[in-house]
Amino acid sequence: MTRIAVLVSGGGTNLQALIDRREQLGGELALVVSSRADAHALERARRAGIPAEVLEKQPGIGSAAYSALLCEKLERAGIDLVVLAGFLVVLAPAFIEAFRNRILNVHPSLLPAFGGRGCYGLRVHEMALARGVRVTGATVHFVNEETDGGPIVFQHCLPVLPSDTPETLQRRVMEQAEWLLLPKAVRYFCTGRLSVEGNRVHIREEEQ
Repeated sequence: MTRIAVLVSGGGTNLQALIDRREQLGGELALVVSSRADAHALERARRAGIPAEVLEKQPGIGSAAYSALLCEKLERAGIDLVVLAGFLVVLAPAFIEAFRNRILNVHPSLLPAFGGRGCYGLRVHEMALARGVRVTGATVHFVNEETDGGPIVFQHCLPVLPSDTPETLQRRVMEQAEWLLLPKAVRYFCTGRLSVEGNRVHIREEEQ
């Protein structure tokens, strides 16, 4: 069975979406690693009985050194799939290479729009509203060396309403897009329906 590690930095709402659907994932939520000791995601993992650890990025520790420690931890745990769920640490190229085509990330926009360095959390929705877009959504993609630039797996579109604020838009994108797409992508990976070669994603749809 595919062993899944979820990397978090904050509240863990996308982790909770995976926990709520853990019986349908086709894999085991084997480990949660947080970059912050005060992340509420750790409490979510504890309540769900998932082993959880903290690996804080201390001042003076570069991305390469931190990523090496993280890679060692995941390899020691026998992790097959890494899921980034609000993880706010940039991973070094060596880490990405070690888990090539085995790292999934969820992003709160229709990439490539509003992606890249500095585009996370509420900022993404502030940018979308400032630009005046009529449609937004969420994207699940494989992670490569380009921030938010890896091959796209799934996207889900939602209308932007005239009454939307960054907060209401963020909530709707989470509830109606992120929390559905991420478990789906994990399930497809764990059941062998999802793979990637270069920048080309291959998806075998589930039988109805």
